[in-house]
Amino acid sequence: MTRGLISCALSNSVGRLSHRYAIFALVLLTGCTRFQSRPILPAQTAATLDARTLDDPAFRAFLEKNLGRKLDVWPLPAWDFETLTLAAWYYHPSLDVARAEWQAAQGGITTAAGRPNPTVSVTPGYDAQIPDTPSPWIVPVTFDVPIETAGKRRRRIEQARSLSESARLNIATTAWQVRSNLRASLIDFAAASQRERILRDQLDARDKIVHLLEQQLQAGAVSAADLSQARLALAQLKLDFADARQQAADARVRVADAVGVSARALEGVDLAYDLSAIPAEASALTTTELREQALTNRADVLGALADYAASQSALQLEIARQFPDLHLGPGYSWNSGSSGDNEWELGLTVELPVLNQNQGPIAEAEARRAVAAANFNALQAKVITDVDRAVAVWQVARENVVTFEALATAQQKQSDAVAAQARAGAADQVDLLDAQIELGAGELAQLDGRVKLQQAFGALEDAVQRPLAGVRASVIEQSPRPQAMTQNQP
Repeated sequence: MTRGLISCALSNSVGRLSHRYAIFALVLLTGCTRFQSRPILPAQTAATLDARTLDDPAFRAFLEKNLGRKLDVWPLPAWDFETLTLAAWYYHPSLDVARAEWQAAQGGITTAAGRPNPTVSVTPGYDAQIPDTPSPWIVPVTFDVPIETAGKRRRRIEQARSLSESARLNIATTAWQVRSNLRASLIDFAAASQRERILRDQLDARDKIVHLLEQQLQAGAVSAADLSQARLALAQLKLDFADARQQAADARVRVADAVGVSARALEGVDLAYDLSAIPAEASALTTTELREQALTNRADVLGALADYAASQSALQLEIARQFPDLHLGPGYSWNSGSSGDNEWELGLTVELPVLNQNQGPIAEAEARRAVAAANFNALQAKVITDVDRAVAVWQVARENVVTFEALATAQQKQSDAVAAQARAGAADQVDLLDAQIELGAGELAQLDGRVKLQQAFGALEDAVQRPLAGVRASVIEQSPRPQAMTQNQP
C-alpha cells in the first residue's frame, strides 16, 4: 500500500514537470529519419541483368548525349570501341559499386561534421526531512553540453573529405579498367575472327591439294608419302581452325562481360575493331611530358594522394585528442511542495589526461601515414615501370609491323607470280594452291604483328590513362540509368 502511494505521488510530481518538455521532444522526434526496407530479390535482379540490350531507348539517349550527335539509325549497324566503351560505362556493375562507395564516403562527411548532442538527466528524489512541506519529492534536471576543443571537428571533416575524394577518383580508375578490359576483349575477338577467316581459306586450299594428290597418286605421279604429308597438314589445319573458332566464341562472351550485358545481348551484333589502324596519337604518348603527366595526373595516383591526405588529417585528429573536451552541466531542481523551491547550478567537467595522453592512437596514426606514403611511392614506381615497359614494347611492335608488312607484300608478289605461271602452264594447280597457303601464313604473321601492336598501344594508354581526361563527369561519377535493383516492401 505504501509503495503504491509513493509511486502515485512520484508520477504526479514528474507529470507536472514533463509537460514542459513534451512539445520539445515531439518536435525532435518528427525530424527523425524512418527506415524503409528495400529487400533484394534475386530472381528480379537476375531478370533485370539478363534483359539488358544494346537497343534500349534510354541507352540510346545516353549514347547520343555523350557522342554529341543524333543517331539516324538505331540499333547501330556496327559497334566500335568508342560506342561499346560508352555501353560499358552505362551497364557495367563495377561502376555501380564504385559510385555506391563514393556515396557512402560522402555520407561520412556528414557524419564527421556532426556535433555531439547535449544530454538531459531527470533524477527524481525523496527527502522526508524537509520541514513544513506537503510533498517531500524533489525533481532535479541536469544537462550535459559537450564542447569539442582543439579543432577536432575540423580535422574529422578534412579526413572525411579526403576519403570522399579518394572514392570519387576510384570511379575514374574503375572506368579506365572497364575500358581497358573491353579493348583487350575486342582485340582478341577481332584477331580470332580474322584468324578463323584466314584458316578457313587455307583449309579449303589444303583440302583441294589432298584431292589433287589422291588423283595424282592413282596416276602414279606422286608417292604415298607426299599424300600422307598433305593429309597431316590438313589435319593440323582443321585443329587450328577449330581452335580459332573456339577463341572467337570465347572472346565474344568476354566482350559481353566487359560491356556488362549477357552474351545473348550480343547475338547478331557486328563488333568492329580495325586492327590495321595505327593510332595517330601513338607518337605523342611516348614523350617525356606525358610520362610526367602519368606520374602526377593518373586517377589512381591522385587517389593515393587523397588517401595520404586523409592519413594526415587522422594523425592531426589524434594529436588534437590529447586535449580533453569540456562538458558544461547546468542543472535545475524543483521541489513539488507548496513553496515550489527552484534551485539552479552550473557544473564543469573535464577529463584529466594524467594516465593516458592518447599516445597509442597517435603512434598508430603515424604508422598509417607512413603506410600511405609507402603506398604512394610504390604506385609511382609502378607507373614509371609501366610507362617505360609500354614505350619499349610499343617501339618494338611498331618495327615488327613494318617487317611483317614487307613480308606480306613479298609473299603477295610471289603468289601473283605463281598464278601467272599457272596461266602460262609453267605451274600446276597444286603449286598455285601451295602459294595461296603460303600467302595465308604470311597474313597470319601480319595479323599477329598487328595484334601485338594494338596490345602495345593499349598498354601504353593504360600506363598514362590519357583519354580518360576528356570523359564527361556525368558518364563516370553519376549513374546514367535508374537503379531498379531493389524493391520496397508494401
